[in-house]
This record gives sequence, structure tokens and C-alpha cells, in this order.
Amino acid sequence: MKILTKNDKDFLLKSIRTVEDFPKPGIDFKDITTLLGDERAYTLLMNHLKERYKNQNIDYIAGIESRGFIFGASLATMLGIKFVPIRKPGKLPYTTISEKYSLEYGVDEVEIHIDAFKCEKEKPNVLLIDDLIATGGTAKAAVNLIDKAGANCVEACFVINLKFLNGDKEIKKITPVYSVLEID
Repeated sequence: MKILTKNDKDFLLKSIRTVEDFPKPGIDFKDITTLLGDERAYTLLMNHLKERYKNQNIDYIAGIESRGFIFGASLATMLGIKFVPIRKPGKLPYTTISEKYSLEYGVDEVEIHIDAFKCEKEKPNVLLIDDLIATGGTAKAAVNLIDKAGANCVEACFVINLKFLNGDKEIKKITPVYSVLEID
């Protein structure tokens, strides 16, 4: 089940609510809470991801705050591997390293514990996961942060890719990208 059928993708897309003009006018927000609340859709998605990654020699899953935590922690449990949160500044209690990235108007930052990928492997393999990729700034910073922390990002996985914003093109320059659903 590494490849979803068109019917499966249509089913998943229909389980995601679109909220017009959120968080500001002109934005059609893709609300994954409806997918999370549909046990058939969520199970289909998570089983698909488990099948895709079960034999990929992944040591950790890193999820981007906050919706990446939902998919990442669930998938890590299903695969029997470790989960690492990538958070906004000031949320992690231990020593962190950070990566800044540009926003339309300003700069933001993500952090990870300095020892997040501590294990017997010299450069452990990490799958990065989040709910959605838009312009790609946060995801690119997260991939760079994984590298800074001494690990290898084997792929960045997104439930939804907003293709028209081209964020995936930037990420593909530094790691492979897999999107379950693509919206043109």
C-alpha cells in the first residue's frame, strides 16, 4: 500500500475542511482537524505512511510544531522508533540548537534539543513530517536543523502540498520530498 489509489486520495481530500479567509482574507486554510476526527480517513493515512516507511531504515521521526507532532508521534509509535519534536523558540526545557528562517515580513526560528538524535549510530536517519507544505520556510529550516544536530534527513513528508506555492521545490534541493496529497 505504498501508493494510494485516486479513490483513496479523493477520500482523504474530502475529509479535510477548507476554511475560507482564515487566518486572513484570501487564504483558503486546509483544516486537518476534520481528517483527524474521521477514524477511517486517519487510519487510512497512517497505515499508508506506515507501509511507505516501515523498511526505510529510519531511526527517528521529527515532527514540526504542532501538527507534525500528531502525525509524527503516531507514525513513530507504529514503526517502533523514536519521535523528536521540532519547536518554536523557548518551548524546549533542555539545551537547544536553532535555525532561523525568513518570513514574508520578518524572521522566525525553530529549535531542537542538542542531544535529540543521540544513539549508537554516528549519523542517524530521520524522517521529517508535517501536515502541510506551503512556501517551505519552516520545513527547510527543520531539515537544516536536523543536519546541525548530527543526523541525516532521509525525506520530508507532508500530508498536503500546496503545489502552487512551490515550497516543495526549495526542500527538494536539500532532501527528497513526499506529499500524500497535492493541491494545485
